[in-house]
Amino acid sequence: MMSINKGKEIAQGSSRSAAVVVTAAADQQNPPPLSRYESQKRRDWITFGQYLRNRRPPVALSQCNANHVIDFLRYLDQFGKTKVHLQGCMFFGQPEPPGPCTCSLRQAWGSLDALIGRLRAAYEENGGSPETNPFANAMIRIYLREVRDSQAKARGIPYKKKKKKRNPLKSNEDSSSFPTQQP
Repeated sequence: MMSINKGKEIAQGSSRSAAVVVTAAADQQNPPPLSRYESQKRRDWITFGQYLRNRRPPVALSQCNANHVIDFLRYLDQFGKTKVHLQGCMFFGQPEPPGPCTCSLRQAWGSLDALIGRLRAAYEENGGSPETNPFANAMIRIYLREVRDSQAKARGIPYKKKKKKRNPLKSNEDSSSFPTQQP
């Protein structure tokens, strides 16, 4: 009787260990799902790569510069959903226009800003050097600032940069750290 149970336990144990091995192999083949940010970053990186390959002539990633990035952002405008009124439009400068107009739809500044942030990170994660990162170029920051300002004017809403909150404890500590001289 004992040998039968022992054989049964060994057989069950081996099937359990085999199941553990199969599960471990499945975990290696199916990594955990990416976060929303990571999947967006990956999708954006793939889209940018396709954009460069579809250019005439195609552009290698190593040859990509800030001008290619700005062209890509302008290309994306055709898929935008934000109405940006032109200066000649009767609704220019109105936050909530009362009627429709023929002004084009464009990408919102916030969407472009977030896209550049993801592509900047993806470039370096895919082997690019921070020094040569075309998404970190000053021309891109200037372009984004111009888009932000023009969209704010078109809507009649000035963009105001959020001011950093000052830590009141820190300012008290700073002033108390210097000895005061009394006459």
